[in-house]
Amino acid sequence: MTRGSLGSSLPREQIAMQPPPELDAVRERPNTLASDYSLFRVDERILLTGHSHQAWPDCGLEGQQQAWRDAADLMDGKWEKAFAVADRVRRGFGRLLGEDAGGDHGHIALAASTHDLIVRLLSALPLGERPRLVTTEGEFHTIRRQLDRLAEEGLEVVRVPTDPHDAIAERLCAEVDDRTSLVLASSVLFGSGRIVRGLDTVAAACARCGADLLVDTYHHLNVVPFSVSELGLAEAFVVGGGYKYCQLGEGNAFLRIPADRRYRPVITGWFAEFAQLGQQASLGVVDYGSGPEQFAGATYDPTSHYRAAEVFDFFERRGLTAAFLREVSRHQVGLLARGFDALDLDPSLIRRPDIPLAEIAGFLVLESERAGEICRDLRQHGVQADSRGRSLRLGPAPYLNDEQLNDALEALAGVIGRARDR
Repeated sequence: MTRGSLGSSLPREQIAMQPPPELDAVRERPNTLASDYSLFRVDERILLTGHSHQAWPDCGLEGQQQAWRDAADLMDGKWEKAFAVADRVRRGFGRLLGEDAGGDHGHIALAASTHDLIVRLLSALPLGERPRLVTTEGEFHTIRRQLDRLAEEGLEVVRVPTDPHDAIAERLCAEVDDRTSLVLASSVLFGSGRIVRGLDTVAAACARCGADLLVDTYHHLNVVPFSVSELGLAEAFVVGGGYKYCQLGEGNAFLRIPADRRYRPVITGWFAEFAQLGQQASLGVVDYGSGPEQFAGATYDPTSHYRAAEVFDFFERRGLTAAFLREVSRHQVGLLARGFDALDLDPSLIRRPDIPLAEIAGFLVLESERAGEICRDLRQHGVQADSRGRSLRLGPAPYLNDEQLNDALEALAGVIGRARDR
């Protein structure tokens, strides 16, 4: 394989996990990982958007360049290579789920977005006989908006409150009945960053009633260790993607399908019968492949998979395991939380919710009626964050160092001071 100027990738057979860097090496300036992200200039900017869009390691550019080279060299013959690259991406997500991407475990379907996959899953359910969907009030807009629209068309959508937090699973279980097709719940809430416990009990309730469970792990994977089997989710669908903590960029979403399950989504593309295309097709007969092919779409841009495969290899090569990244995240979120508390800012302007640090995944939420304004002011002072309603979200990432986090807190103190004086 020809390598470009960023030839940081190793041949597949030479990839070997190295010990992760020491936490102290990540905390110091320069951060030992920062040089791997030179194109995103992570050492020059304070990017507290790690919960939304993490920087990509430089090796991802090589993946994009290789996709172009394969297309130029092979034209329509590129697909054999593209499918092999997609399998590498499946294996990467499988590792993060604590299982391989097939065999006796779940199968992993890929698509450009989680919405694509969720819609296909919804279209495979017996909604005519079981028209009830159960979810929480804290789901991301992908689920929230689509279920709102389905409710307009007459489906029964039940939303349980997210407060009190510790009883979310209990409330979901109470709403599952024999009219329920699917329960949709996040393992980490996008609004608060809190980990949701007890989803195994929801899976058990679904099994008793013949319903399915979909777990949204977008704010969980690669910042908090996840294991399908240890969490009791072997029979659950799991959805997520690479835009956030995985650093894969756009176009890299997945749906984990329980093993030995067969579905016929109504929303389906011709890649779902790709393996059968050499056979004589019968008009009016809709065939489906097995495993991930059941939820396949149609012709797609494989460039995102080339990028993702290189990034997954980078994480493995650098020893950036989910356990190590959790250690980094807990340190960084803890530093921001304790630093914010030490600022002793006016709680009528901004406050930190009383959430135990052990229950927070990858970002810190601060509450303010002026969250959007504060976010814009922070940007003027070189700190990128985001806001959702009255929540200001600060998401550190492993390529930042402690000095940058302290600089962000100093900028926040200045912004709040000026807001108080207005």
